[in-house]
Amino acid sequence: MLPSNLLFTFRPEHMAGLINGTLKIVTSNGVALGMVRDAATGRFIAHAVGTGLNPLIGVVNPVGFIMGGIQMIQTHRGFQKVLGELNLVQASIGVLQTTTAFIGVGTVAGVALSAVNLWQILKLREDVKNLRLEVKDGFLDLKQALKDQESAILQRINDVANDIKFEQHRLVLVQAYGNFTQAVQRLRSALKVSDPTRRNAEIDAVRGMLYQALAEYTNPQLVADLSAAGWLRRAECSWLISQVIILTYHLQNEMNAVSDRLQNLQNQISQDLRTIIDRCNSSEELDFLFPEITRLKNHDVAILRTWQAHVDWIQELSPSEMQELENLEADRIENVQVDVLIKPEEISSYENFKEKSHYFALRDQLRFMVNPKSRRDPEVYISQMATNTGRKALVPSNWLEVPDFTVANLYWYFKQQETAIS
Repeated sequence: MLPSNLLFTFRPEHMAGLINGTLKIVTSNGVALGMVRDAATGRFIAHAVGTGLNPLIGVVNPVGFIMGGIQMIQTHRGFQKVLGELNLVQASIGVLQTTTAFIGVGTVAGVALSAVNLWQILKLREDVKNLRLEVKDGFLDLKQALKDQESAILQRINDVANDIKFEQHRLVLVQAYGNFTQAVQRLRSALKVSDPTRRNAEIDAVRGMLYQALAEYTNPQLVADLSAAGWLRRAECSWLISQVIILTYHLQNEMNAVSDRLQNLQNQISQDLRTIIDRCNSSEELDFLFPEITRLKNHDVAILRTWQAHVDWIQELSPSEMQELENLEADRIENVQVDVLIKPEEISSYENFKEKSHYFALRDQLRFMVNPKSRRDPEVYISQMATNTGRKALVPSNWLEVPDFTVANLYWYFKQQETAIS
């Protein structure tokens, strides 16, 4: 049986071996990796040939970049392939950053948020990738990018453009993006340096530039007054830069640092998402946040976890296993191609949830997804209220089997009952 958390696909003969038990997935800390080995001898057999999570278009993980990084860990080759994906990283930051120029500072109307939601982000990034739109000084031309939107959207573009408060933010973002772009250009040049000592010195300097850009994107004085949507977009830019910082450590074969930074990034994403959810004050904001945070948790964070698992695993290999791994032919990892014109499944799922729930329960469901420990108090409350009101059947024998959606709805059902009684 194939593991449920498998992000990869393999050649048909290897998939057959996994099903009949002659092959098994290589795992690390319970995470399935992109490799199979002989179940009897333990010998490495093959690398993955594709990414099997569908759809696998991350918000802040350019898939070719991350999967290339994983393959690089497997084979100690392919650095240039990964660096080739840096253009996509730059484009992704440009798209995410552009939407901050639309969201602006402070409260945003629901109609405005719908113009730059998850679906729109994927389509805009595709337009940049296919050269239909150009990122200039870290921003797209919003009027060109959203030219097919209704008049209220176009008016929003004009309003934010004339907002003096946002202009201060825009100037900082232009500078931050410029620093990031210079760092990427210097990184490309650094890898052409033949002398290892000089090359590492250049990579060290690049990392310093990246940390400076990161500090500009996360400046607490500039994010303090942002809405939940604006904070999410700014955080997403910083998470992308953090991945490039991790890559610099990777290029220097500093795997302990890579693992440490990957764990820190996952912790930072979790912390930022909690802050963003706490800042959510309306159903319109929740409509914007819920699908995107769902994708971030189910896709982007899952890929980061897999990347870290690969790093930790490779450090535990014996010299003979490392040699075996080096000699294993590296298959090309292909990404799942997804039509971005089709509504993302996260949006459809949220619309289904919304028909059966309400704002407070949905916000708690999102909170549970980001921080599973936050379910504990609601679970205790549900158990107490169900017992006190003679509804013991509503108390499950195993809370782990109960979806977040059910816990959130039961919690608010009893809350409303308690309010009605009092």
